[in-house]
Amino acid sequence: MLYEKELSSIKKANRYRTRRTFNNNLIDLASNDYLGLASQKQLFESAYKRVYKENFFSPKASMLVNGYSNIHKEFEEDLKYINNFEDAIVVGSGFLANLSMIEALTRKNDLLFIDESYHASGMLATRVLNKQQVIIFKHNDYEDLKEKFETNPTKGRKIIAIEGVYSMEGDLAPKEIFDFANEKEALLIVDEAHSSGVLGDNLLGIFDYYKIKPQVNHIKMGTLGKSYGSYGAYILASKTIIDFLLNRAKAIIYTTAPSLFDMALGHEALKYIQSNKKELKLKIDSNLKTIYNNLKINSKSLIIPIKIGDNKKVLEIQKKLEEKGFLVGAIRQPTVKSAIIRLIAKVDINEKQLNEVCKILKEIR
Repeated sequence: MLYEKELSSIKKANRYRTRRTFNNNLIDLASNDYLGLASQKQLFESAYKRVYKENFFSPKASMLVNGYSNIHKEFEEDLKYINNFEDAIVVGSGFLANLSMIEALTRKNDLLFIDESYHASGMLATRVLNKQQVIIFKHNDYEDLKEKFETNPTKGRKIIAIEGVYSMEGDLAPKEIFDFANEKEALLIVDEAHSSGVLGDNLLGIFDYYKIKPQVNHIKMGTLGKSYGSYGAYILASKTIIDFLLNRAKAIIYTTAPSLFDMALGHEALKYIQSNKKELKLKIDSNLKTIYNNLKINSKSLIIPIKIGDNKKVLEIQKKLEEKGFLVGAIRQPTVKSAIIRLIAKVDINEKQLNEVCKILKEIR
C-alpha cells in the first residue's frame, strides 16, 4: 500500500539496508575513523572541559542570531591559520556544507562543472539550480573537463567542484584540475572530507599533498566525522566568499549553529593531528605498504576498494570476515555502480591484524 513494493524490489536486488549495532570486539576496518581518534578518551575529556567553561552548552540558535560562540570562533581561527586560508566558517555537517556552497555560490549566468563521482550531497544541491547551469564531467578526467569548459561559454562565473579523495574509489583528484582552475580563474570547490587528516606532509589534505598555496579562487571543505573523530564540517575560503555564504547560504542561515561539544572535539583533534603528524604519517605509509604487499593495490589514501561486482557475494564476504573478527564495508548500488568490499586501513589497526585480513580477503577472492 505504501512502499512495500519498492522495498521488495530492493531486497530482491540484494540492496536492502538496515541499521545495526556491531559487536565491540570486531576489528573496525569499515568506518571513516581513519586515525582512530573516535576512541581517544583524552580528546573527549579535553573537549568536555572546554565546553564546561562556557555559560551554556547548546548553541541555542542559528549562528546569525546568537548561536555563535567562542568555541566556534576559536576553532575557525585555528583552521584558517593552520590551512593557510583567509577565512573559515564551521557548519553542522559535510552534507550541509555542500548544500551551502553549491546552492549559494552558483548565481544566475554561472556554470558549475562537477565531477560525476562527487558526493551525493553536492549532486542533490545541483537540483536546485537551473539544469543548463550544471555540467557533469567524467570522473577525474581533466581532458573532458577542459573540453566541456571551453565549449560552454557564459557571461558569469565558472565553478569547478571536485573531491580531494573520493570516498568509494579512494583515488585522488589530479593536480591538472587545480592548475586548470587557476589558469582560467575559475572558482574551485574541493571537498576534502576523505583527504584531510590523511594526505600531505602536515596531514591537511590534497592542497598540502600537492603543495598548493591556497588562492582567492580556492574553497576547501572538510568534515569532522572522518579523521577528526567528531561530527560537523568547515569551509575555508577568502573573506569575501565566507561573508557571501553567511549572507546567502540557506543551509547556514536557517540551521542551528553546530554543536559546541562536536566543535570542541574537532578542535582537539586538529591540535592532536598537528602535534603528532610525523608519527601518524609514518603509520599511514606503513599500512599502505602492507596493503600493497598483500593485495597489490597501490593506494595514496586509506580507502581500499576491492571490486567484487556481485551484491550477494559482497554480503557473503562481509559476513565471512565478520565471523573471523573483522568488520569491512559491503558497498552496493546506488552508492557505487558495482559492488565492492571497502576496506579502511585505519592507523589504529596493527600490522599483524592488517596482514591477517588481507590474507583472508585473498583466499576468499
